Order: sequence, then structure tokens, then C-alpha cells
Amino acid sequence: MRKDQEKAFELRRQKKSYKTIAKELGIPKSTLAGWFKNELWSRDIRDELGRTASLSFPEKLKRIVAANKKRWADWHQQARDEAVAEFPKLKDDPLFLAGLMLYWGEGNKTPTSSQVKLANSDPAMIRLFCLFLKKTLLVPEERIKVWLLLYPDLVDSVQKNFWSKATGVPLTQFNKSIYIVGKHPTKRLSYGVCNVTVSSRQLKERIVKWIELYQINFQKYAFLKKASK
Repeated sequence: MRKDQEKAFELRRQKKSYKTIAKELGIPKSTLAGWFKNELWSRDIRDELGRTASLSFPEKLKRIVAANKKRWADWHQQARDEAVAEFPKLKDDPLFLAGLMLYWGEGNKTPTSSQVKLANSDPAMIRLFCLFLKKTLLVPEERIKVWLLLYPDLVDSVQKNFWSKATGVPLTQFNKSIYIVGKHPTKRLSYGVCNVTVSSRQLKERIVKWIELYQINFQKYAFLKKASK
């Protein structure tokens, strides 16, 4: 180890910040970051220094929090703007419409969730939703995850093979199944409940915006239909 690196480690163990070490030793902070990136104890010091700084400078912390909120809000708005721009090209695609209507009825629309998720026991419905993700929205297959909700009498491997064939999603994309016990634990659902998920807040914002745009279109159609009578 270089002498200046040894000195940097010594100062870091004294809970000195990168800025202080860089100034004292004349070493770029990027170099220090490379030296310490795999040192867990250094991360603990970083977190401690961050907490101390936050307590010492509450107004600075407030500004950081506000800036982060604005950054995320801008990012979410960008996704919604992209959805508006894409809508005219997609709205007449039958698979696009079918996928959106499925999500409108069965999907996770919780505003704070970053997960696109649809759960159902109907293989045809789940297959259509997977086609919607892969063919229309061009979601890479490796980003589509599946997990099953099963009753105790169902065999995990058998159900996973069934749903893998039904969805076209390889078994490597299946997460651990969850077993439940109800009042009638045997064969209530022959294949269990299949949960298809994609972790993407950007995609979630776009889907929710598209559903909103379809609602507006339906309202306009209903108004024009009524006015023409």
C-alpha cells in the first residue's frame, strides 16, 4: 500500500471526511472513493458524518430533501409527458387497449408504489398481460418477475411449470411461492394465483396516465354519442 494511501486510511479511521483528507494530502476525492468503496467501516463513518451534518445544518437538510422531492416529481412528470406523446400511436392497438383495461380492473394502481403488478388465477388473462408487457410495451423479459400464491395441497414445481408455459416467462424469473391456509385449503384454485410484476416507477406512471387518457376519450365519446341523438 502506498504511503499516502496508508495515511488516508489512518485519517479516515479518525472519522475525517473525504474533503478533509483530500485537502490535507492533496489527493482527489475520486481517488479516495476508489480506495474506500469496498470498506464497510468507511461506509459506517460516511453515514455517521452524514447524520452529524444533518443535525448540525437542519436548513441544509431541508433544502436537500426539497431538491430530491422536486427531482423525483420532475422525473415522474417526464414519464407522464412521454405517455401523452405515445398515446396517439398506441390507442388503436387491440393488445394495448386489452392490456390497459386488464390493468385498470386488476392491476396495482397505488400511487406510492413503484411496482407494476397484476394478479389473477385465470391463465388466459395472465398470458395476455405478459404479451402486453413484452410485445406492446417492450419490457425486457428479464425484468418480468412472477410469484405464485398457493394452497397447501398444490405442488410448487408443478404450478410453476404450468404458469411458465402459460405466460412464456422462464422459470428463472419465478420468485419463491407463498402458501396460504384458508377455510377450505384444498383445490379452491386449481393453479393458484399468479402475480406478474415489473419494478419500474416510470412504467407505472405511463400506464396510469394512459388509463386516465382512455377515461377522457370514453367521456368524450359518450358525450358525442348523446349529442348526436
